[in-house]
Amino acid sequence: MLPVLDLTLAQTHPERFREELLSAAHESGFFYLVGHGVDSSRIAEVLGLARAFFALDAESKDEISQLKSPQFRGYSRLGGELTNGAVDWREQIDIGPERPSIDGAQGYWHLQGPNLWPSALPQLRSAFEHWEQELSDVGLRLLRHWAVALGAAEDIFDDAFAHHPATLIKVVRYPGSADNPQGVGAHKDSGVLTMLLVEPQSHGLQVERIPGEWIDVPPVDGAFIVNIGELLEVATQGYLRATRHRVIAPDAGADRVSIPFFLNPALDAVIPIVTLPAALAAKSRGVETDPDNPIFSTYGENAWKSRTRAHPDVAEIHHGIPPIERRSKY
Repeated sequence: MLPVLDLTLAQTHPERFREELLSAAHESGFFYLVGHGVDSSRIAEVLGLARAFFALDAESKDEISQLKSPQFRGYSRLGGELTNGAVDWREQIDIGPERPSIDGAQGYWHLQGPNLWPSALPQLRSAFEHWEQELSDVGLRLLRHWAVALGAAEDIFDDAFAHHPATLIKVVRYPGSADNPQGVGAHKDSGVLTMLLVEPQSHGLQVERIPGEWIDVPPVDGAFIVNIGELLEVATQGYLRATRHRVIAPDAGADRVSIPFFLNPALDAVIPIVTLPAALAAKSRGVETDPDNPIFSTYGENAWKSRTRAHPDVAEIHHGIPPIERRSKY
C-alpha cells in the first residue's frame, strides 16, 4: 500500500511531515493525502455533479464538445483520447483556467482561453472554479514543504505559479467493458503534481513501483491520491521521480468516476532546478529520458506536446497539424 500522509501534521510537526513527504515522493512518487482541509461536502458536490453530467443525453454533452475548442477544453466522447497511440476507454470534460484567448497565438499559447460549460448543468461552473482554487492552495502548500525538505528556499517554486498558472481539471467516467481495454494507458504526468479524487469503492488505478510490476491503488476514505509530475523530477534532478501509472477499465456492468487535478505553472514558466544537499544528491537517480517523449524546460511546450498527441482530431481541426507530424506517445 502507498504511504498515507496527513497534512495537519505540517502544522504541529513540520519537520516530521517534510521527512515523510520527501520519502514518499522519492520512493514511489505516489501517496495518499489526508488532512488536506477540503470539506467532505465539497467532495460530495463535485462527484455528484460529475455523475449528473455523464447522465445527460448525448446532445447535451456534445453541446460542449472539445471538437469546438481550439484550447482543447470541453467534452471528449467515449474513446476520444489517446495514450501511447491507443484509444482510452473513457469520456471526460477538460476544464482549465477561465481566460480570454490570445489573438494571433502561436504554439502553446493556443492553450489559453475560455472553457465550455453545459447549459443543462449551470452549477458545474461555479463548483469547479471553487475546486480549482482549493486544490491549487493545497498543492502549493505541498510544494513549499518539498522545497524546504530539499534544502531550498520555501518560495523557490512560487514565481512559476504567481501569474496565470495553467492548471487542468479532468472530470472522467470509465464505462465497464467485457474486454477490459485500457481506461488510460501507462504514462507519466507532464506537469508538477497531480491530486486525484476517486469515488469510494472504485477500482482500476495501478502504479508501476518497479519496471513491469504494477500495484493496485484503491481509494482511501477522505484522501486524495497525489503523484509527482515530470517537471518536479526535472527540478530535483531525478531525486523525486515521476512514476508511470495506468487505469484498467471496469468490468462490464460497472463504471468509475474520477477527477484528477493537475497543478501546473504558467505556460511560459521554467521550473527552477533545486541545488540538492550532498546527502540527497548522492541518491539522485537523474532524470529519466525517453527519445519519444522529450521533456522541455518550458511548461507550455510539454502541455502542447501532450494535448496535440492526446487529441489529434482537435489538433487537426483547429491548428492544422496533420497526423503525420504527431507522435503517438500521448
